[in-house]
Amino acid sequence: MPLRFTLRQLEYFVAVGEEGSIAQAAGKVNVSSPSISAAITQMEAEFGLQLFARKHAHGLALTQAGRQFLVQAKTVLAEADRLNSLANEITGRVRGPLNVGCLLTFAQIVLPHLRRSFISRFPEVQFHQFERDQQAIFDGLRDAEIDIALTYDLDIPPDLEFVPLFNLPPYALLPDTHDLANRRMLSPEDLAPYPMVLLDLPHSGPYFLSFFAEAGIEPNIVERTRDLEVMRSLVANGFGFSIANIRHTSERAPDGKPLRFVPLSDRLRALRMGMVLAGGVKNTLTVRALIDHCKENLTPELTPGLKVRGAGGFRDA
Repeated sequence: MPLRFTLRQLEYFVAVGEEGSIAQAAGKVNVSSPSISAAITQMEAEFGLQLFARKHAHGLALTQAGRQFLVQAKTVLAEADRLNSLANEITGRVRGPLNVGCLLTFAQIVLPHLRRSFISRFPEVQFHQFERDQQAIFDGLRDAEIDIALTYDLDIPPDLEFVPLFNLPPYALLPDTHDLANRRMLSPEDLAPYPMVLLDLPHSGPYFLSFFAEAGIEPNIVERTRDLEVMRSLVANGFGFSIANIRHTSERAPDGKPLRFVPLSDRLRALRMGMVLAGGVKNTLTVRALIDHCKENLTPELTPGLKVRGAGGFRDA
């Protein structure tokens, strides 16, 4: 008896079930909304069930039958992925889908460069990328939406595994005219009297603030933003200093104004960039290939935009 559905239809159904919207699901799986609508309609017609309740102003909601189908659809898709992995292991070929997450703060610097080099080496891999904050990365790994992610070693939970790559020490980001712009190194005590623009992302924000807490002082936070480029422009326009660990190639903010980068004290904890993944995922051939590729190619020396600390501040790696 022929199957009454395709794996692609199941993928679209799961995306709509999780997002509650055809438009959002279309963005998630990178297909058109009409394609997803057609897949859902075909599934409902084939099984004779209403999987979603249509709410004109509020998108779609799973019916009771739809909720049961969603659980089983995820199981079927997971088993199909295992078949792909088994075939790869048997044939020794690196191929198939690979969902790669990346921390928002450095995705634009690291991910496209890494993706291009990896798929050039392994053209049979379907590489899908997801830019997320730290908590969303953890959630995506646990939900098997993401296979592996590039991030920092910030509050990695015990049920996830972290594979380190290299350290990135913190630095102060200052407007060109700031009183401290020409210093060779700064401490939290130096910065505390001045206004601060906090990059206030989950896990990242508390990490930056810990520098001041450990020194027994409070920073003068005047602005908070979750966008790295907005932070850079606020700093360049004199609203305050900020702190970061990743440095772009440009010495200017997005609006063209100049920036200064001054290393922070060596006593402060550097962040380790690396890869995080759920238990067992490391055993698949495609994931192992990406880990090995990152170790070989994702270094400060080989990745455009990464900087390391030199004798007089920061230099190109």
